[in-house]
Amino acid sequence: MEDPTEGAVVIEGDAAASPFVLVCEHAANAFPARWGDLGLSPAERDAHIAWDPGALGLARALARRLDAALVRATTSRLIYDLNRPPQSKGASAARSEIYTIPGNEALSPAARRDRTRALYLPFHAALRGLLAERLALGQSPVVITIHSFTPLWHGQPRAVEFGIIHDADPALAHAIFETAKAQTTLDARLNEPYSAADEVTHTLALQATPMGLRNAMLEIRNDLIADTSAQEAMAERLAPVLLAALAKLRATEETA
Repeated sequence: MEDPTEGAVVIEGDAAASPFVLVCEHAANAFPARWGDLGLSPAERDAHIAWDPGALGLARALARRLDAALVRATTSRLIYDLNRPPQSKGASAARSEIYTIPGNEALSPAARRDRTRALYLPFHAALRGLLAERLALGQSPVVITIHSFTPLWHGQPRAVEFGIIHDADPALAHAIFETAKAQTTLDARLNEPYSAADEVTHTLALQATPMGLRNAMLEIRNDLIADTSAQEAMAERLAPVLLAALAKLRATEETA
């Protein structure tokens, strides 16, 4: 009998030494045969609606520099967006920006449940397990989700280059924002181009907030990480920012 959880998630560097745990929910634009191509053309399956271009390469480059674990998805977010709860219409969206997703129109409750079982549950169970093991060892994991966004949205250009988004606890996001402004020339902004009000912090709310773990969501404009060299260069800029921000936050908490 086929294992419905097989291949839903990959953990790279689970024994990495640093407290950072990187998460890339939109790492892939793969469309496994069991769900087909959802009625999309090859160009549509390669577009930003299907994944976060450049995010996985950046996450891997950051993981190397930070000695961090990386939890990544293997399947397109159009089949199931792992950063959305099961009850959300956006979990298997029928429309994304200007695109209609035929294979997601009129999905039955049973079909939604099957995708939830196959993708959402094993992904978040694996991430929760990694965090739980580290907590049991007396460590304090720091959860950072890595995303990219398109330079144009509904035809409108976006000037922001680096967005830092927070869930209920803004402390680490603020520290990253302040450090990025001080140490880089990136157009860094808090809660842009999205915020928690846009339903984009589900992973943080599910995995980090309940256990009091430091966390933040990073959004990088995808034209800045379009190839391997650009991803490596961005990681070289952002890794010191993350390290300095965490050190600043810890120092502040120790003196409070």
